[in-house]
Amino acid sequence: MLDLAAELHRWCQEERDFAVATVVAVSGSAPRSPGAALAVDGDGEAVGSVSGGCVEGAVYDLCRDAMETGRTVLERFGYSDDDAFAVGLTCGGVIDILVTPVPRGSARRALYAEALAAAARGESVALTRVVGGPQELLGGALYVPAEGEGAGSLGGADALDAGALAETRALLAAGRTATVETGAGTGGPPGAGARGAAGGDGEPECGPPATLLVESSAPPPRMLVFGAIDFAGALATTGSFLGYRVTVCDARPVFATPARFPGADEVVVEWPHRYLDSQQLDARTVVCVLTHDAKFDVPLLERALRLPIAYVGAMGSRRTHLARLEQLREAGLGDAELARLHSPIGLDLGARTPEETALSIAAEIVAVRHGGTGVPLTGAHTPIHRDTVPLVH
Repeated sequence: MLDLAAELHRWCQEERDFAVATVVAVSGSAPRSPGAALAVDGDGEAVGSVSGGCVEGAVYDLCRDAMETGRTVLERFGYSDDDAFAVGLTCGGVIDILVTPVPRGSARRALYAEALAAAARGESVALTRVVGGPQELLGGALYVPAEGEGAGSLGGADALDAGALAETRALLAAGRTATVETGAGTGGPPGAGARGAAGGDGEPECGPPATLLVESSAPPPRMLVFGAIDFAGALATTGSFLGYRVTVCDARPVFATPARFPGADEVVVEWPHRYLDSQQLDARTVVCVLTHDAKFDVPLLERALRLPIAYVGAMGSRRTHLARLEQLREAGLGDAELARLHSPIGLDLGARTPEETALSIAAEIVAVRHGGTGVPLTGAHTPIHRDTVPLVH
């Protein structure tokens, strides 16, 4: 739902009735991940997608039905090729879809409106909903901001809310959307199922087992591009297209100007390593070093490779790379830290132009982010869609 925050926030402001269908579980190959949503308003307008086209029509009808009945429903769609008119996923996977009506004046509407408004403002927030378990709990929701108190209830025991809140905050801190099993008998620390308070017989009073979908919405991840060269301009545009907040940084003011980098969110004149030292970065941040000048690169990479960030890449020839590695070893970096450096930067696409090189770098960043191999899918036996997302490479 939160991936449609801007549109649904507007619908709430316009007092529209609507229903939201959300992917809550995926098995096998499927085009969309948990959290992907399709929303339909009372006039039949639709936004979003849950399958890339395979089952959109059927899910659209489920949303219209949910607005009429007021019931939250959970529907499973799997593979179907025997009947040309059957609804199913041609890719062979299975997806579970939660369809939730959001009528005006309901308590659920107020909770969702608060979460959608915060996400639309770019704040770090999470929305946790019951997507599996007893029918009376289905659709129960918690709104959890990064700072301050949450709101709402999952509708079960207090310990269920408390456990879900701990799970939600852990996933929100990591910027992840995931399903969580919780309730009686789950046990374990946050991240592996919440443990409730013990009752008189020593058993956890978490209420019945339930499956939760935790949707996290965070500000865009950052891409820091060091080196105000023509390749940086193309990479800034590509990074912005991929959803990053892009900063171009260079110590030379004659080159580091906003006019030269219209695709960047900001252009900073500063020595690269000093700028990096001044920033609060998270596990989603990517750093691309394009200067291939040792006086800039070495102090910058010495710091960047010690940070728990997603990706560090550096431009340069193989000879430059070997010389750079030797200088970084002299600066005190070990084999494990140097192994995190992607250099020469990018995948082997035969790139020549700045735009092609930016595509090569972006392709490597996407592969690292999702655990991809970078090999052609034709003839490969690797999965097209992966369930896990490495937070730090």
